[in-house]
Amino acid sequence: GARTDGQALLLDPAAKAELSQAALYYEDCRRGLGEEFLVAVEAAFDQIRKHPTLWRTLKGRFRRYLVQQFPYGVIYAVEGRTIYVAAVMHLKRKPGYWASRNKIS
Repeated sequence: GARTDGQALLLDPAAKAELSQAALYYEDCRRGLGEEFLVAVEAAFDQIRKHPTLWRTLKGRFRRYLVQQFPYGVIYAVEGRTIYVAAVMHLKRKPGYWASRNKIS
């Protein structure tokens, strides 16, 4: 449904790909787990929309939200009325690999 609360969320294409790949991986591990992962990330997006400045800053304007029950972080920046999601990052990955992704202009 249409949202009136909070800001618009914009996912980097690379972040969208990460989300899909992770969901497929979890679905392979156990039937239904991919769906649980997507629900957890959607809940993370909701929290970020509601309280965009609550989570700790990483580099510059980027912040990280830790996804519940999964070893993932949502890396995002607040750009005016838009929340730009640069990465949906597995926490074991090399930190900062996403830093070259374009912010919205």
